[in-house]
Amino acid sequence: MNRVRRRYVALPIAAGILIAVVVFGASLRTALAQDGTATATATAPGVLEGEPSTLACAAVGNAAPTAEPTAETAATFTIVSEESEARYRAQEELAGQGANEAVGATSAFIGSILFDADAMPLACTRFDVDLRTLVSDESRRDNYLYTNTLETQQYPLATFVLTDVEGLDGPLADGEETTFTLIGNLTVHGVTKLVAWEATVTLDGDTLDGRAATEFDMPDFDIAPPVIGPVVSLDETVRLEVDIAAERAA
Repeated sequence: MNRVRRRYVALPIAAGILIAVVVFGASLRTALAQDGTATATATAPGVLEGEPSTLACAAVGNAAPTAEPTAETAATFTIVSEESEARYRAQEELAGQGANEAVGATSAFIGSILFDADAMPLACTRFDVDLRTLVSDESRRDNYLYTNTLETQQYPLATFVLTDVEGLDGPLADGEETTFTLIGNLTVHGVTKLVAWEATVTLDGDTLDGRAATEFDMPDFDIAPPVIGPVVSLDETVRLEVDIAAERAA
């Protein structure tokens, strides 16, 4: 079967973050109603107003790097790390060079997409990115991000936990590309925000291929814009991108 590989999308990470994060969602409004948490209504990618969801998912952090199947789970698709990628993009101004786009990427990207018996995505679908493995075209930038900007020794992961989906009225149709909005909790640098991602997904039998993108401003996640070497200025808006290849678990 044909698989779309290395398809680039956008996700926001402050000059060196990602997460990661993301991807296919479905209508979880019943679960949210039971939880007492209102669903987000904004559809534009980015940080949304309101508090993160309080759904009883596995704790965000280092303890549980993948989604945990529940009694409702009928199918699980697991991310194939070597065929997936998470990236950040940030615009910077370099002395003597002018405008430049800083891009860092990693394939240390794991997670699971959970579906119920009606082939609809379940809340608590989760993705994690190891920020310690982000690599750009400049090692000095990478080292500064690890040590100062992202403080990856203290905050090694970027995590996305799905809570809701907008624009998906039914199960994913086999062989058809579907675009919708993912809503959920993004945790970066020890801060959790409710965010929306624009996602495009294709289901092909036992494989899922997708891409998703979002963006945020560094101060949203208490990230100090990096100042290093030839960087004269840096746009505080970071774009996050993920390319996902996933396979149905046995």
